[in-house]
Amino acid sequence: QVQLVESGGGLVQAGGSLTLSCAAPEGISDIRDMGWYHQAPGKQRELVATVTRIGTTNYGDRVKGRFTVSRDNAKKTVSLQMNSLKPDDTGVYYCAADAFSAIGWSLVWGRGTQVTVSS
Repeated sequence: QVQLVESGGGLVQAGGSLTLSCAAPEGISDIRDMGWYHQAPGKQRELVATVTRIGTTNYGDRVKGRFTVSRDNAKKTVSLQMNSLKPDDTGVYYCAADAFSAIGWSLVWGRGTQVTVSS
């Protein structure tokens, strides 16, 4: 089963910035929507941001005005620029894509990358 690959997580102080990146492997030949989801400790996974093939974006209320999602269709990558980070942003960030592979269209996930924001 194909899996997206995230990078860029880490430890940052409140008010700081981080950029997450996600790349699709060669087994994925086409992608519709791509995006990021956040799972805080003990909580359900929630939408952070999505971006369509033509660049239309959608953000969760909690991150509007602070995070920016972007993608490179040619490279099959999606990034998340996170500014003004808060302790509540701590958690695992998962990349997801509505992607076409050998099994057809499916929702493909990454393993996640940890972000920790200290107060």
